[in-house]
This record gives sequence, structure tokens and C-alpha cells, in this order.
Amino acid sequence: MSDAKNTGLDDEDDFTLDFTTSSAISRVNIKFLAIYIPIIWLSGILTGIFWYEWNKNKPPITEEWEPWVGTLIFLPYAIIAMFFIFIISCMILSKLFLILINLIHKPREGVFRAEIGDADFEFWCLRTELKKLVLWLMRNFPIPWLDSLAFKWFGVKMDSSSHMPDAWCDIEFVRLGRRVLVGQGAVVMSSMVIGNYLIIKEVILDDYTVIGGMSCVSPGTITGRDVLLGAISATVLNQLLETGWIYFGIPAIKLKPNKLAFVSEITKSSVDDEQKVIVAQEINIEEDKKEKLKERL
Repeated sequence: MSDAKNTGLDDEDDFTLDFTTSSAISRVNIKFLAIYIPIIWLSGILTGIFWYEWNKNKPPITEEWEPWVGTLIFLPYAIIAMFFIFIISCMILSKLFLILINLIHKPREGVFRAEIGDADFEFWCLRTELKKLVLWLMRNFPIPWLDSLAFKWFGVKMDSSSHMPDAWCDIEFVRLGRRVLVGQGAVVMSSMVIGNYLIIKEVILDDYTVIGGMSCVSPGTITGRDVLLGAISATVLNQLLETGWIYFGIPAIKLKPNKLAFVSEITKSSVDDEQKVIVAQEINIEEDKKEKLKERL
């Protein structure tokens, strides 16, 4: 197998169909789950303090009813507040543990042996397990896009204009440009386990990239500006998606140029200076509707 020689992977038997992703580790040791104990315990203490203060100095129900009426009325809000306190506490504590772990062993890109005893693999497992609890809690909280805040908190480089509704994304070596949209059920992986090897490689999604629902972005994928990856598609390792193209399929191949974006001039008037400023603004619109839009402008 020539590819094995080029990448330094020396055994063809290592590439059996034992395929897992960073969100489902098949060979992780149970010891990594111990990281949840101090996080849940300390977060539970803070939640318990809130509940104690909520019920502090309440008389027995048989003595006086009035104070308990208000308590029961606002009980649903108290429960939501406790859930929110628990989530925020888990997020802060997990971040502190993650900083400590990264100080001990800094994450790095490369190809590593996926076996117990390899430092890069074991610390990768630890970081992966650490993020699971908080991301699961944030994704199930009834506030939209709260999971995007968690991704940013744990290291994904993105701004508020990009969104990943109900998508999964690795927390390290992932960089998103402006107005990137990752569709529902899509997966963005900067790391994966294939056979006996762990591969970690940075993923870069440039401005205005759209990843279709249920698609898979593999480690090392780099997209140019205005790239659209169709639904139920998948990139391959280190694949480069050229600027302004639509890709589709497994593996993803060029389908056709992306003609949904063009530059329109919008005139802005400055009332104070009595000047007109022409600003180039990108607008997503279909090709056959461009002329109609220009006529109306």
C-alpha cells in the first residue's frame, strides 16, 4: 500500500474497517470518565446552595401558608435557574480542567497511534470526554444557539455571524470564517480514528461556506469562500474545496459553480456630511433573478 509509506503508516493491516470518530471512541479507558466526578460534584454544590437560599427561613406549611404560595408560584423559575446554574458551573469547571490538561500536554496536529500508552491519543481521549458533558447539556438547553457559545468557549475559532444549529463540531483545530452555516446533523471533524491510527488536522471553513445537513467534514478539509457542500456529502482527508464551487457526493466532487452570490452596490447617504457612499454588499440570489432585481433598484 503506497499511501502507507508516504504517510509513515507502516502496516496495511492497521487500516481495517474499525472506524470511529472523535464523538464515539471505541477504545477509551474508563479512567477518563473520572473527570466528571469533581465537575458534577462541585456544580451540584453550587446548585444546592441556590436551593438552600431559595427555601431559607420558610416556616412549616401547617403554621403559615402565605410564604409557600409565592414559593410554589415561582417554583418553575427556580428549577430553570438551578438547571442554568448547573450548566454554567459545569462549563466553567470544564474549561479550567481543559486549560490544566493543555498545560500538561499541548494538543498538536499529526498522525498518532490509537492505543493506550500513546500520550497524544490518551490526552485526546481525555479532552474529548471532557467536552461531552457540557456540550450535551448546552445542546439540550431551550435557548437557541447556546451550543455555538459552548463551541467558542472550548476553542472553536468563530464569530457570532456563524451558526451550527444541531450540528456537531470538534473543539480544537477548527476555524470558521464569517457567516458560515453548518446544517442540521452535519459533523465537522478535526480528528478521527481510522484503524489503529488517530489523525488530527485543522479544518478551515472560509467566509460564506455552507455545509449541508447530514454531511461530514473530514480532518484537514479547507474550503474557499462561497463554497457549498451538498446535503449527505462527505469530504476526504486534507481535501481542498475551491472558492465559489458547489460540491456534492461521497467523496465530495465538483458539481457546478456557485452562482448564488454576486456583488450589488448599495447607496448609503450621510445626512450630516451630505455625502453618498457606495458600499459593496454581497447578496445571495439566484442567477435568473439578477436582472429583475436590477430593474427594481
